[in-house]
Amino acid sequence: MSPTDESILILELRDGSVRAFNALYKLYFTQLYNFSMLYTKSGCDAEEIVHDVFVRLWIIRGQIKATSTLRPLLFIMAKHYLINAIRANVNSPVYEDYLEYSDKLADNASQKLEYDEFRRRLAGAMNKLSETQRKAIIMSRFRGMSTGEIAKALNISEQTVYNNIHLGLRRLKTILGEMAVIIMSVGNDII
Repeated sequence: MSPTDESILILELRDGSVRAFNALYKLYFTQLYNFSMLYTKSGCDAEEIVHDVFVRLWIIRGQIKATSTLRPLLFIMAKHYLINAIRANVNSPVYEDYLEYSDKLADNASQKLEYDEFRRRLAGAMNKLSETQRKAIIMSRFRGMSTGEIAKALNISEQTVYNNIHLGLRRLKTILGEMAVIIMSVGNDII
């Protein structure tokens, strides 16, 4: 894509063009995804960071000052989301705790009951989500499907998939509190 083409897309994006947004998404997705993978080492986390960048881009579209390229802006935004993700993982070693906890489940009946209670609460919380949010989260977090695969399976856009996952996880965090972190870190065999 020539610099002139991107300049036109930026102007259209400022005016709220979904077509321009989708074109910019296609233009930068792979670059931002690869950049995020360098630091997260997780495809799911890298994809979520890229989607967060584009959600933010859509929100601030009217304030964009760049006229020729969005590359510096997008990479700075990705850097900030990466820093936040790294901080969250460092400050919350929930995944390691969960692995230790799940290893002990077979040995301790009371812990098994607690785990079963967690599964019941999670199932109840999932039932409070919209059908699309529930399906998107199950496919993403529990079946390990990519956003593209989910979009194809549900016959909706990738951005809609991402938005449903993002909003659904936010709602689960509210409903379940601390336990929701496990949902985002782990997936298999919870529901």
